[in-house]
Amino acid sequence: MVNEYETLLREPVQPKDGTRGNERPMALVDHVEEDPEPLVELANRHVVSARQFDRRTVAQLCRMAAMYETTPHLMQPPLAGKILISAFYEPSTRTRLSFESAWHRLGGDIMSITDPASTGIAKGESLADVAEMFNNYGDLVVLRDSSDTAVYEMLESLRIPIINAGNGIDEHPTQALADVYAIFKWRPALLDAQVSDADRIRIGIIGVPGRMRTVRSLLLFLSLFPQAISEVVIICDTDDPFDDGQKAELEQAGLKLRVARRLNNELPELDVVYINSIAWVGDTFERLGEELALTARSPLKPGSIILHPLARGEELSTDLDATPHNWYFAQARGAVYIRMALLTTITQRIYQVMDLST
Repeated sequence: MVNEYETLLREPVQPKDGTRGNERPMALVDHVEEDPEPLVELANRHVVSARQFDRRTVAQLCRMAAMYETTPHLMQPPLAGKILISAFYEPSTRTRLSFESAWHRLGGDIMSITDPASTGIAKGESLADVAEMFNNYGDLVVLRDSSDTAVYEMLESLRIPIINAGNGIDEHPTQALADVYAIFKWRPALLDAQVSDADRIRIGIIGVPGRMRTVRSLLLFLSLFPQAISEVVIICDTDDPFDDGQKAELEQAGLKLRVARRLNNELPELDVVYINSIAWVGDTFERLGEELALTARSPLKPGSIILHPLARGEELSTDLDATPHNWYFAQARGAVYIRMALLTTITQRIYQVMDLST
């Protein structure tokens, strides 16, 4: 086994290039005028749904995330002395680690719970009582739970903010913030109040909005920017992928939606391809059909980008990793910075960061 990796073991690990890719977030910072007002309104609030955000707040969160991404050395840790309760009652890698990385980078300390069997919940303790205890131990809670209702059951008892890190098939708002942050770094002009017909984009979402929390929240965020999107194509193996009222809500907000079954027929016209393979069914999940997969042989539009919340399976081939279509790794990297922006805002430390950035 050692011989197989001898070359890699012989050489030292190469340090990260701290400037690689910075031109993208720097362009976003330059494009969006700083406006702290919508972030002030988010301070000390719970975040459980994408419906809580408006266009100005999303734009300013993306701008602050881009500031963190481009100039981390200028930022003094604004959360020194603050404690995050990281409560993940459902398996997670990227979401948990990116939240904890974000909080550590901001100077705070963390208490983690990764198994509900190790808590009073296993003894029958109510979520309301758990929330009451959280008030005494930390300054903010990040919760992931397989139940749609768990985060809501805690709200009345909480006197510290809580962030929904995924609740059943309901929502995953911070993942969707990372998704739109990637899109706006790719093309900051999509944040403009007016976008010409020639510059509007077509987005394809490979997934089932009614059973995928990431897709549900992403569509809600996209509905804040209908002026930038010519069409959203939902590509799946069912004719009715929406929950009751879900499509009507999005169309009322201005999104033009269409459902399609044949992926390769749509790819040549899509500017952004968002793929997520896992749809939840009860306490388990199912994957999309094998025909709904992307490889380097797929007829992708030149210049288009691929997003994926990860972890991936066979639906996203590794032969796309070295192509310009790969924005899913940048999407995962950016999740740390958009969560840093959100945490800074909720904990009322935005002016400290803005003063340091000028």
